[in-house]
Amino acid sequence: MKIAVVGGALQGLEVIYLAKKAGFETLLFDRKDPVPAAGLCGEFRQLDVLDPGALDQKMKGVDLVFPALESPAALAVLHRWAAQNGMPIIHDPDAYAVSSSKIASDKFFREFGFPVPAPWPGCNFPAIAKPSGGSGSRGIRVFASHSELRHALGDDPLAGGWMVQSFVPGPTYSVEVMRLQGITTAFPVTDLHMDAVYDCKRVSAPSRLPAAAQEDLKALSIAIANALDLDGIMDVEAVYQDGVFKVLEIDARFPSQTPAAVYGSCGINMVAALVEGVLEKKDTNALPVEGICRGTVLEHIRVTPGSLVVAGEHVLAEAASLALEPGFFGAQEAITDYGPGKTSWTATLICTGEDVDAAWGRRNATVSEIQRRFGLKHYEDPHPAAIRTEAPP
Repeated sequence: MKIAVVGGALQGLEVIYLAKKAGFETLLFDRKDPVPAAGLCGEFRQLDVLDPGALDQKMKGVDLVFPALESPAALAVLHRWAAQNGMPIIHDPDAYAVSSSKIASDKFFREFGFPVPAPWPGCNFPAIAKPSGGSGSRGIRVFASHSELRHALGDDPLAGGWMVQSFVPGPTYSVEVMRLQGITTAFPVTDLHMDAVYDCKRVSAPSRLPAAAQEDLKALSIAIANALDLDGIMDVEAVYQDGVFKVLEIDARFPSQTPAAVYGSCGINMVAALVEGVLEKKDTNALPVEGICRGTVLEHIRVTPGSLVVAGEHVLAEAASLALEPGFFGAQEAITDYGPGKTSWTATLICTGEDVDAAWGRRNATVSEIQRRFGLKHYEDPHPAAIRTEAPP
């Protein structure tokens, strides 16, 4: 089995990591060199996707394509090339068009009646503003008052390409949904932990949510995937407050971080599930999505001389090339650019245990060992700042 992954940043890193665990042969393409995922793949080739001739030449022997990039032009070329060559491609352009625009997503949620935070101009404050075309936490801003919002974004944020909603405090959760041949399957729920700029710094599994609430979130996510008529995979991120879920965003593409946490916890490999469902036409109802799960904590750190900082996943995107290191200073494994003699490096630590508490204990021991080994006196684990609440004007 040989799969091509197009894009070597965070999405590509996730696909390559899980493909490696599944025993697939991987061919990674990116127009840049080096890229973070290059150290984990079987073979890396520099490629400009906008050149269809280069695709003809370099895609020989590939069984399936995983797009792991967000360029509309590049995705359009990949889809045309795949259609012309009868190549299976795991990406749904129609669903992605909705999820890649937060304004389009909000319109979709409201059309189908899915629960979301109150939108501007009727929202409470604090309010969160997201660039409509932004991915993850990029460009997110939180405003404590209507006057702050107007000063920064003007009288009509929507016209300026901003999606503005009430900021809903509370724990945040994610669930991945796969829909193939009209059969929709929800994977285990994971707990998300954010840094100071609302980038996900840590994922833990299995979720601490009560079982009934987890089933509610899965049912909501399945309903969203069905309403989108999804063909492939997506993730749903939601906040839970006072027994009610509010959907924060959806991404109809292969996600990052959470699939690796689910794999570490339950052994469920979403890349393998997609490949089996698409290439082998397996009944996705028969794919494993439940089971006895161990605790897993997946966390990103940045080490500099004298300092260890827990950080959002953006720190991995800055790495030139990452490698998989088992037993990394006590962790089960790590994805890292660390090497002997380096004083500045990043890592995703994956720590497991009998349950989440045991995994967290292993995580603490690993961080302590890294601090001891490198003499790091400064430790930082940032959280979003508390913001005062104000009613709408």
